[in-house]
Amino acid sequence: MRNRSILTEAKQIQLATELIQLGARLQVLEMNTDLSRERLVKLYKEIRGVSPPKGMLPYSEDWFMSWQPNMHSSLFINIYNFVTTNTGLEGIDALIKSYRLYMEHIQVNQLEKVLSLTRAWTLVRFVESSVLCVKPCISCNGNFVVHSLEIHSNHVCGLCNIPSRAGKTKKAAEAARLH
Repeated sequence: MRNRSILTEAKQIQLATELIQLGARLQVLEMNTDLSRERLVKLYKEIRGVSPPKGMLPYSEDWFMSWQPNMHSSLFINIYNFVTTNTGLEGIDALIKSYRLYMEHIQVNQLEKVLSLTRAWTLVRFVESSVLCVKPCISCNGNFVVHSLEIHSNHVCGLCNIPSRAGKTKKAAEAARLH
């Protein structure tokens, strides 16, 4: 058994609690805290009232390229880049602050939440490892998430060139029918 500061452990528990409340999966908690898996599972059950979901984390960078996820991912990564550039926050603290701002934007504008905290965390990891990058649209100059290995000199974003099927989900059709 290692000697640990009670304050350090309390900070770790607070961080894990905040991540769980934001919807983080167990793997995200394990990567960002020093708490044991057993303690994290116990904490998750105490906060959520259920066991943490099982299974692998989302790992495909292609998910971030489809129209709606790309719009939300681009919004989030721009918020994240602003936060890391202007606040002195980094790592998990910057991710939490950025995700809270993303959620606030979604709520204020009455949008459907597309990006989970776990996907946001995965996105940041993909960008930091250069699997994905952010490039400007030649039409609107907005910055959007793209594959790093693609040619970006003539990138036109999904807002300037909306795909014909964009927004044509069952949920959108139902909402239109109700109005």
